[in-house]
Amino acid sequence: MTKKGKDGANEPSSKAKGSSLVEESKKKALFSTSSLHGCHSSQKLSKIHGSGPETEDVSESSSGSEEDEEQPEHRPESLTDLPSEYWQIQKIVKYLKGGNQTATVIALCSMRDFNLAQESCQLAIRDVGGLEVLINLLDTEEIKCKIGSLKILKEISSNSQIRRAIADLGGLQTMVEILDSSDKDLKSLAAETVANVAKFRRARRTVRQHGGIKRLVELLHCVPDSAALSEQQEKDIEVARCGALALWSCSRSTRNKEAIRRAGGIPLLARLLKSPHENMLIPVVGTLQECASEKSYRIAIQAEGLIEDLVKNLNSGNHELQMHCASAIFKCAEDKKTRDFVRQYEGLQPLVGLLKVSENKQLLAAATGAIWKCSISLENVEKFQEYNALEMLVGLLTDQPEEVLINVVGALGECARNPPNRATVRKCGGIQPLVGLLTGINPALLVNVTRAVGACAVDLENMAIIDNLDGVRLLWSLLKNPNPDVQANAAWAVCPCIKNAKDAGEMVRSFVGGLELIVNLLKSTNKEVLASVCAAIANIAKDEENLAVITDHGVVPMLAKLANTQADDKLRRHLAEAIAQCCMWGTNRVSFGEAGAVAPLVGYLRSSDASVHQATAEALFQLSKDPNNCITMHENGVVKLLLGMIGSSDEVLQEAAAGCVANIRRLALANEKARYN
Repeated sequence: MTKKGKDGANEPSSKAKGSSLVEESKKKALFSTSSLHGCHSSQKLSKIHGSGPETEDVSESSSGSEEDEEQPEHRPESLTDLPSEYWQIQKIVKYLKGGNQTATVIALCSMRDFNLAQESCQLAIRDVGGLEVLINLLDTEEIKCKIGSLKILKEISSNSQIRRAIADLGGLQTMVEILDSSDKDLKSLAAETVANVAKFRRARRTVRQHGGIKRLVELLHCVPDSAALSEQQEKDIEVARCGALALWSCSRSTRNKEAIRRAGGIPLLARLLKSPHENMLIPVVGTLQECASEKSYRIAIQAEGLIEDLVKNLNSGNHELQMHCASAIFKCAEDKKTRDFVRQYEGLQPLVGLLKVSENKQLLAAATGAIWKCSISLENVEKFQEYNALEMLVGLLTDQPEEVLINVVGALGECARNPPNRATVRKCGGIQPLVGLLTGINPALLVNVTRAVGACAVDLENMAIIDNLDGVRLLWSLLKNPNPDVQANAAWAVCPCIKNAKDAGEMVRSFVGGLELIVNLLKSTNKEVLASVCAAIANIAKDEENLAVITDHGVVPMLAKLANTQADDKLRRHLAEAIAQCCMWGTNRVSFGEAGAVAPLVGYLRSSDASVHQATAEALFQLSKDPNNCITMHENGVVKLLLGMIGSSDEVLQEAAAGCVANIRRLALANEKARYN
C-alpha cells in the first residue's frame, strides 16, 4: 500500500507504530560501541580498499585540472523510478535531525541495515540533507553517535559524489580532529573514512593543511609484531592499519609524500612492513610504493633495509600484496644497489614466477616492470637466463595491455645486450611481434621497442628477419615521430641495422626522403637526438653515394655548427665520428675547416672520456689532410695533446694521433724547406 508524498509521487507507507517500537527496542538493546565496531570490520580491506587508492593523473604539485574527472551521476528519470529504500532512508534522516540521543542511535542503526553500497541509498542520504546531519554528529560528545555516523560515512564515501560532498561540508577537518581521540575504535573509523574521501586532489590537500598527515603518522606507533594478540593489541593493529590506508590515499600528492617523510613516517612504515598481518602489509607496501616515485624515499627504503622485506613478501599468496611489492621494486630498481639487493635476497626467481599469473594484468604489469628494471644489471640478466625468463617474456608480446607490453619489451631490450639472449629471442619467435609493435603510437612503448629491435639487430640472423619484415623502414619512419625520445631511440636502432644489412647503402637510398630527414634532425635541440643522429650519419656516410647525397643536403655546415656548441661527451664522441666519415667526400674536409669546426675539436681531446679521444683523433687525422686545418690545429696546441696519446694502449687512437702529428710535421717541414729555397 502506498500514499502520496508532498510532491505527488507515490511513497511507500510506514509500518504500524507498535511493530516499529518493538524493532527499535531490539536495536537499542543490541547497540553498543563494540557491536558497531564489529559489524563490518572483517570486510573493510576487501570491500573498501581491495584495489588501493584511485588513480590520479596529476600530482598536487604539478599542473593540471584541480579535480580528477567527475563520474556521471546516474539518476532515475522520474521520482516514481526511485526504489522504496530511498523513501525509507529519507524518513530515518528526519529522525536523525529531530530526535534525542536514543532516537539518534536507533536511527543510525536502522540506516546501517540498508545496503549502503547501493548508489540509490547513498544519494538518498545526500539529497535529504543526511550528510550534514552525519557530519554534525561528529562534533557531539557522545561516542556512540560518532561511531555510528562514521560507520555510515565510511560506507557511503565509496561514491565519488559523496566524497566531494563530504569535503565541501567540512567533514574532513572534523575527521582529522577525531584522530586525536583516545577512543581507538573512533580513531580507526575516522582514519578509514579519511582514506576513502582523500581520493581526489582537493581532499588530500585539506588533510595536509589541517595537520592530518602528522596525526595519521602518529597512528602508526606501537604496533606489536607477534601473531598472537590481545583484544587491545588487535585494536592497536586496526588503528595502525587504518592510518596506513589513509596515508596511502594521501600519498598520491607529492607534497603529502614530503609531509609524511618529515613527520617520521618512513621508519614507522618500515617497522610495520615486518608485521605478520597481511591486511596490515597491503596499505603499508601500497604507501611505500606510491612514495617510491620520490628519490628521497628510494634512498630511505634502501637505507632502512626494506628491499629484503619487499622480496620476502613477493612469496606471499596474496596477489595484491605481491603486486605492490613488485611495483615498489620497479620504482626503486633504478638504483644499482637496489638491483644488487634484489638479487642477493633471491628476489629474481619469485618475480619470474609471477609471470605465470597472466590473468591478473595489474600483477603482471608490476612483475614485468620489476624484471625490466632489474635487468639493467647484467648480473641479473644472467640469472634471468637461468630461470628461462626470456622465453616467458617473449610469450607475453601478444594479447597484452600496453602497460604490460611496455615493461616486457623494456626487459627484452635490456636482456638482448647479452649475445646469447639475442638468439633466444629469435628462436622463441620474438622478432616478428617486436617489429609489429613498431607500428604503435604509445611513446613509452615505442621507446622500448626501438631499443629492443636495435639490440636484436646486432645479431646477423636477427637482422635478416628484421629486414625481411621491413623493420628498418618502420624504424626510419619513427624518426618523424614528434617525441624526441622516440626519435633518439629509433636513430640508435638504425645504427646496427645499417652495419649488418646485406646491402645497407641501397637499402637506405630506397627510403624516399630518408636521408634528408635524418640530416634535418641535426637541427634538434635535444642532445640525445643529436648524438643518435650523429651516430647514424657516421654509419650512413660509409657508403660513398649516400655520403654524396647527405653532403648535398648540407650535413657539413650542420655538423660544424654542432662542434661549436656546448656538448656532453656522448655527443662529442658521435659528432667526431660523423665528421671523420664525412671528410671522405670531395672537399668536405676543407669545408669543415672553413666552417670553424677544427678548433673546437682540438678541445675535445681534453675530455676525460677515452672514447671521445679515439673518435676526435680520427676526425683530426682526416681533417689534417688539408694544410689550412693543420695550421689551425697547431695554433690550438694539438701536437702536445696528441703526443701523449701516441703512447696509448688503444691502437686505433695511437694510429690516428700519430697520423695527425705526422701530417702536421710534414707540412711544417715543407714550409721550412720552401723558406730555405
